[in-house]
Amino acid sequence: MNTSKEGGSMRTLSSESVANYFIQRSFDEGVPLTPMKLLKLVYIAHGWHLGYFDKPLINDAVQAWQYGPVIPDLYRKIKRFGRMTIDAPVEGYGVVGDGNLINTPPDEQTIALLDSVWNSYSKFDGIQLSSMTHQRGTPWDLAWHENHGSQYQGAIISNDLIKSHYQSKIQQNQPR
Repeated sequence: MNTSKEGGSMRTLSSESVANYFIQRSFDEGVPLTPMKLLKLVYIAHGWHLGYFDKPLINDAVQAWQYGPVIPDLYRKIKRFGRMTIDAPVEGYGVVGDGNLINTPPDEQTIALLDSVWNSYSKFDGIQLSSMTHQRGTPWDLAWHENHGSQYQGAIISNDLIKSHYQSKIQQNQPR
């Protein structure tokens, strides 16, 4: 991932807006997108946004569930697809005038970040993305185990924890 911290207004978006951006990309490119994959892509984009820009991408809480980080409000809107490919935008957020499936047009930096996330991660399926977010030391791992795992599904994964993780990933990839 390579993105610049320069310029831009960067406002916080709804998770549905970000989801619909990825749904549009999946339609445009014919890449299957399941609910699990979509949830992970939105979470990963949120993480990279926090890491690069020190600001949240989405205005929704992220929780630690058994199969990884979940954005509950978004999950409830896409769970009807089950394990099937998503074939429609997230309900309540339709096509805006320019034909994009996003209700709040992001700034150019946010579009660049979302495109970078799509280009880097869309080749993975939901299970693979879930495995990435389950690794030891990830924000999900820390929140899940701090709250005794399955005894308490729904522990909040703080933006500070997510930001720290992604800033660490950015630092690891800096030229020395």
